Formats: sequence, structure tokens, C-alpha cells
Amino acid sequence: MLCQNCHQNEATIHLYTNVNGSKQTINLCQNCYQLLTNRQRNQGGAQDMAQDPFGFGGLDDIFRAMQNGNPDMNNQQSSVPPTQPQGPTNGGQNGRSGNGNSLLDQYGINMTQLAKDGKIDPVVGRDNEIKRVVEILNRRTKNNPVLIGEAGVGKTAVVEGLAQQIVSGDVPAKLQNKQVIRLDVVSLVQGTGIRGQFEQRMQQLIDEVQGNPDIVLFIDEIHEIVGAGNAEGGMDAGNVLKPALARGEFQLIGATTLKEYRDIEKDSALARRLQPVTVEEPSPEEAVEILKGIQKRYEDYHHVKYTDEAIKAAVESSDRYIQDRFLPDKAIDLLDEAGSRKT
Repeated sequence: MLCQNCHQNEATIHLYTNVNGSKQTINLCQNCYQLLTNRQRNQGGAQDMAQDPFGFGGLDDIFRAMQNGNPDMNNQQSSVPPTQPQGPTNGGQNGRSGNGNSLLDQYGINMTQLAKDGKIDPVVGRDNEIKRVVEILNRRTKNNPVLIGEAGVGKTAVVEGLAQQIVSGDVPAKLQNKQVIRLDVVSLVQGTGIRGQFEQRMQQLIDEVQGNPDIVLFIDEIHEIVGAGNAEGGMDAGNVLKPALARGEFQLIGATTLKEYRDIEKDSALARRLQPVTVEEPSPEEAVEILKGIQKRYEDYHHVKYTDEAIKAAVESSDRYIQDRFLPDKAIDLLDEAGSRKT
């Protein structure tokens, strides 16, 4: 196989990347590989290499350049600086500071700040689950709750409710100053096709969290990081998380489905450090109360008024006719859809 860059020498190095959701391979000879690493070092300097020690922040752009017939890596300049991940990860999004020097700023959304700014909908009917999460976080050991429930039942809403309680001061003293940071796992994994690169990035993230004991990471779909970044034999993020969790060096909240949690349970060392909190689908009566709790937000957005009968009909109709999804999510969608049809 020839090198994709020079088309002359034998390709001995194979790099993996993700372009528009499709896995791609870059095959390089030793000379072109060295050109790539030198270019990255010259562009990024010591600070960028500390963030991306493997020196491959622009793999996606390099692949596109090759596809477009511009393979000269000495002249090819990435449209995105090496320290900035592809996609909406820096600035411009609520809860992000946009500071490129911190992985937490790049890949995290501060849910506590969103709650403080009033950008989170009211959380109704999840008092028991929120209380249990608070109890687990307040423990000395094994203080990492994982929310288990089907998609759409309100796992993220429980964490949003926690953030609101932290802002209002309705939590124990040890949790008063906590900042709940939601981790964008998709962006974190993106562009880390080289062996060990994802684990390096994850370790740096953990180091940042360890430096601030008031941070609680929220990892939605936590099962995705068990095996995430496992390219060509590299270890997965679960093995990076376990030692730090065992030493109590940081706290996290996970969320996953019951089926996916079974996969986590197979890793007994990781499962032992997580405390499950079941989030059941609400009853139709409870779903009505949940919709009433967020009713005003949707009325203000669509400039409409929802009657009690309309809210009840949204719950009953979605419960009867939409069998592949769960309350309250499917009822909220009906309410939103009805409001969007105002002319």
C-alpha cells in the first residue's frame, strides 16, 4: 500500500479519524508521518503539544485536503487551530467559557451556571430521585450516582434539578459550592483515532477536575465511554476513570439505560464505584403535572395558551399511540409540536 501523501513510498503508519460521521484511515510513509508531526509542533508550540501530545489535532482537515487533491502537508493549514476540536466546542454555546486552554471549557457545559441564568426548565416530580442523588454525592466513599432509566423518562432533568437546588442553596453544606459540568463525550472522542490519544485527553480532563474539588462531572450515556477511544488495542476510558474514582479524587454523575448498564456491570471494578439510582417512567397523572410545570415556558416561546384539556390530551394521546418512546418526553414533544403550528 502506497502513502496517501507522496504516492511513492510504502505506507507503514495508519492513522484513524472520523470525517462527517464516517471512519476514515490515513496511510502514511515514515517521511510524511514525520512531516506531519513536525508541522503540528511548529504550528502549536509547547502549549499545544501539552494539550495534544501526539500532535494530530488536524487529522480531519488533512484527510479532506488529500481528498481534494492538495496533499502537501507542509503547506496545508488546518482551518481549525490544533487546540480547538472540530464542531461547536469553543464559545458561542450557553455554559461554555470558550477558554481554549482548558479541556473542561472546550468539552463541558456548566449546568449550575445555566440554572443560575434561568436557562433550565423547572423540574417537577423528581424530588425523590434528586434527594437520592444528593445523598450519594454527600457520602465519603462510593459517592458517584448513576441514573438508570429509559430514554426520555427524565434522567437529565434530575441533574438539572440538582443544579437548581445548588443555586438555591437547598443542598447540604458540602455541596453548596459545587459546579455540575456536563461532559460532551462525542466531541471529546472526536479526532482521537490514534492509539492512546483518547486516554491521554481523558487523563488530562481528570487532572483538571482533580485540581478543582467543587466540580462534579455529568456524563450522559456513560456506557459510551466504556470502550470509547479504544483504537487499535488502546485501553478505554473506564480504565482511566477507575483509579481516580477509587481514590476519591473527583466525583461524577452518570446516566444510562438499564440495558446499557448491564454492560457496565460486567466491569465489576467500575460498577463498584457507581451507585445506581433508578428513574422510572412517570405515570400519566405525574406526566400531566410535569407538563404543567413547564407549560409557561412553552406558552411564552410559541405565544400560545395551553388549556388543561390540551395538556391532558397530549399525555393521553402520546401514551396511547406512541409505543416506542416514554413519558414525559413524548408528551412534551406533542405539546411543542402543537405550539409550532400556530400561524
